[in-house]
Amino acid sequence: MMPGLAATTELLHLFGDPTRVRLLALLGRHELTVAELTSILEVAQSRVSTHLGRLREAGLLRDRRNGPSTVYALNDGAMPPEARGLWALLERQLDDAVLASDARRCEGLLRARDEGSGWPDAVAGQMERHYSPGRTWEATARAFLGLVRLGDVLDGGSGDGTIAQLVAPRARSVTCLDRSPRVLAAARERLSGVSNVRYLLGDLEALPSRAEHFDHVLLFNVLTSARQPARLVAEAARVLRQGGGLTLVALDAHHHADVTGRYGHLHAGFKPAVVRRLLAQAGLAVDACGVTARERRQPHFQVITAFARKAA
Repeated sequence: MMPGLAATTELLHLFGDPTRVRLLALLGRHELTVAELTSILEVAQSRVSTHLGRLREAGLLRDRRNGPSTVYALNDGAMPPEARGLWALLERQLDDAVLASDARRCEGLLRARDEGSGWPDAVAGQMERHYSPGRTWEATARAFLGLVRLGDVLDGGSGDGTIAQLVAPRARSVTCLDRSPRVLAAARERLSGVSNVRYLLGDLEALPSRAEHFDHVLLFNVLTSARQPARLVAEAARVLRQGGGLTLVALDAHHHADVTGRYGHLHAGFKPAVVRRLLAQAGLAVDACGVTARERRQPHFQVITAFARKAA
């Protein structure tokens, strides 16, 4: 439902103050305290606190305690849809000398803060937002895969085998399935030294596999390219053994079909409730389904991760 006139006017008024826009621009990149924001903006603390309160009440910011201080950040995961859409539109247009000056002062403040204490102390409570040597998501993912024991895995829409390369050492077998001979050839080349991988040319909406053939099915970034998403999920459930698990990754619903269309997407993402319904209609029990990540670069696509299983 579209917001009413009063709500829309209030939202426009919220974004109509330059100080609030400066705060949002900073807090979209870093978690900062009131004192730090006051120093960067060179505005009275009482004024900064007032604006922060307005933005937090409107759901645009989140806050948390960090020792004696309160730190603020953009409320990426739970911002009201109308506010998120308007901020995304406004953020794309921001190119201003005042904002650039704010960014420079912020970086200087962060450097001074980091130099004043050890790295863990400086980023306590927000380590996942900061880089340190060797601390990458790929390294973390590879380490966690060491804890996993997988059976027979179907990598649906495998592409050139990037995921299969991660999974194969922890699986009994991996089947890379794709409808493109060219990318399957690239997967063969990438995985030429791996003995437990096979390659299958086919369509996810009509899988060339017998029922209950796999212990795990991976559907990573394929749902938006399906002609019939419900059929794709039903086929994945069909080839899954009883007690087996399905992992699905897809874009959340968005308004940027002009961008994703260039990558072969037929659908502008899916709401978590829709994904959950597709899994349930295929006879799967859904363990979790929701937005798990938001891209930092514009247009800030959000990603859904879902875990489901086929009852024994």
